[in-house]
Amino acid sequence: MSVYNIVMVLMGIAILGVAWLPSLLEKYPLSYPIFYIGLGMLVYWLPLGMPAADPFQHPKLVTHLSELCVIVALTGTGLKIDRPFSLRTWRTPLLLVLVLMVLTIAGFTVAGWLLGLAPASAVLLAASLAPTDPVLAGDVQVGDPGEGQEDNVRFSLTGEAGLNDGLAFPFVYLALALLPVAAAPLADRIIHWLWMDILYRTVAALFLGWLSGKLLAYLIFSLPKRVSIKAAAYGFIALAVTLTTYGVTELLHGYGFLAVFIAAVTLRSYERKHEYHKQMHAFTDQLERLLIVVILILLGGAIVSGLLSSLTWAGVGLSLLLILVLRPVGGMLTLARSKRVTWAERGVISFFGIRGIGSIFYLAFALDKADFADARQLWSILGFTVLVSVVLHGTLATPVMNWLDRRHGRKTSAELTDAAAEEQLAESALESAQ
Repeated sequence: MSVYNIVMVLMGIAILGVAWLPSLLEKYPLSYPIFYIGLGMLVYWLPLGMPAADPFQHPKLVTHLSELCVIVALTGTGLKIDRPFSLRTWRTPLLLVLVLMVLTIAGFTVAGWLLGLAPASAVLLAASLAPTDPVLAGDVQVGDPGEGQEDNVRFSLTGEAGLNDGLAFPFVYLALALLPVAAAPLADRIIHWLWMDILYRTVAALFLGWLSGKLLAYLIFSLPKRVSIKAAAYGFIALAVTLTTYGVTELLHGYGFLAVFIAAVTLRSYERKHEYHKQMHAFTDQLERLLIVVILILLGGAIVSGLLSSLTWAGVGLSLLLILVLRPVGGMLTLARSKRVTWAERGVISFFGIRGIGSIFYLAFALDKADFADARQLWSILGFTVLVSVVLHGTLATPVMNWLDRRHGRKTSAELTDAAAEEQLAESALESAQ
């Protein structure tokens, strides 16, 4: 059988699943990423001659495919946040990023070092796994632009996922700076890390993201008043925002992830109720799901092809420590004095630290830059952590969010979808009668 044709059939089935599975699984304790990892495991388990899914054989492909998926997801994440930015209204996601993520990286680094990882490898693994994921966290994030599903939990997790995928990058560079093979003295490397990787790259990302959002908002919303742009083209505008912002920021040595999210949030604040926001978000959402399908199938294939072969009981313990202890306990402590968030909301926010595609990118990026000790063990621990997170958080997301909605007297996502479908059906019946 031709492998090319098998891949075509597989992708066709997978894309059909993208269209139907989110709606089919909306009422059940199951997320579609679980399905696609399982599909990848099944396909690679069968003797079909599929191309290798080992990240060590295709480091560039893994890096750039996960990179593209993350930046598209960050654009979609920024476009669907209705809440205007201010230090007061964004206090909770900022605490999660600037306090909880740093504490998580520190705690995980110490735990990894005590369990035998080299210092640089421990920092790299911690930096890769600390950020929550904007790609796989759709079930606990806000709804589409203007839908109004923006309670404290969904907004906090969405804002955190958008911000921390850029702000974790300095710690990846710290891991690179700690490698013993580096030529410069350690003190010089740390000083360079402080002013370049923390200060300059972050400030550049914030400024370039804001500037890009302002300029592109003018082109999108003001220019069409004089030069007509077809509505069908606004999905491509969203992609242009993503690629242009990311490329320019990276060329100027800023953090492209952070800049893309800031640009999307800035763009969203311009004519906030304009219908083009929905069109741009819909396009990025579809493209994101397509990329997710490919990556999750390959992840499932990598798992059955030996990705977890270097996993030890110490690695299992590290993963469970992160998911079940460091993130939940750290989150509760970080938000303990927050008056805007109830204890129930703090518990949900603290628990749903979903790990995913961003973690894959960070590890692939660093391992492509330099040689780290225990590289295969790092991939095994990361793969196991992502697998556990996808299954655990994906299974609990729907029932927990439904419980929280009912606790606050709100309709669940499924009930809102059913109500919208009934309204659309009624409108269609009325049009037919006329």
